Amino acid sequence: MASAQDAPDAAQERLMLVVDDGGLSLQQLGPKAPGPVRCEFALGAARHRRLHGGGRGQDIAKATGLSRSGFRPQLLDLTAGLGRDGFILASLGAQVTMIERNPVIFALLADGLSRACDTAEAEEDPALAGILQRIKTVCQDSVDYLKTLTDQQCPDVIYLDPMFPPREKSSKVKKEMQIFHQLVGPDDTGELLTAALGKARYRVVVKRPAHAPVLNGREPGYSLKGKSTRFDIYPLQKLP
Repeated sequence: MASAQDAPDAAQERLMLVVDDGGLSLQQLGPKAPGPVRCEFALGAARHRRLHGGGRGQDIAKATGLSRSGFRPQLLDLTAGLGRDGFILASLGAQVTMIERNPVIFALLADGLSRACDTAEAEEDPALAGILQRIKTVCQDSVDYLKTLTDQQCPDVIYLDPMFPPREKSSKVKKEMQIFHQLVGPDDTGELLTAALGKARYRVVVKRPAHAPVLNGREPGYSLKGKSTRFDIYPLQKLP
């Protein structure tokens, strides 16, 4: 499997899908390649954040409206990737549809959700099982998916975490991002934001690096800024 035709080192383009006892993973090949990338929801950092991550007090909850008592939106994550933010939003009560256009990344996502379901059943964990029941996945281009939605099917909130070309040297970029840039490339952010604003009922939320410019030059209604991350909120109407 190869991608990123303009990469300076062809050896860095080689990727291999691996199936082992830990599930499906994607491994970059070549000298000094980082470790495998896999999707994990039931264990490790995902489990810790679910149990100890701050709940509805998190900025992502405030940005999407999930900090409001009783608001459990139908939420569309248009840039799902490995599903980390979508899983957090589902753990906070949202019904989440994750859209991922790349079939390889989607396979990692589906594998991670499947293994999490197995863990929930094996450990008799109803909380984890409930979260997973609130997640739906679709492998499709996000703009094309939005075009299929009728007015009745429009989500309450749309969430975007678009990928941009990294400014740092590849050795400093997170291993997931190295692989994502090779496989997927940057998102067409202008079309994506415009399409999202035409389909969300209440708001569109865009996740950005804290000091990055606003998406597509379009100023949000307001922002929530943390140390490394910022959420730009584009309100369309008052939350119920």
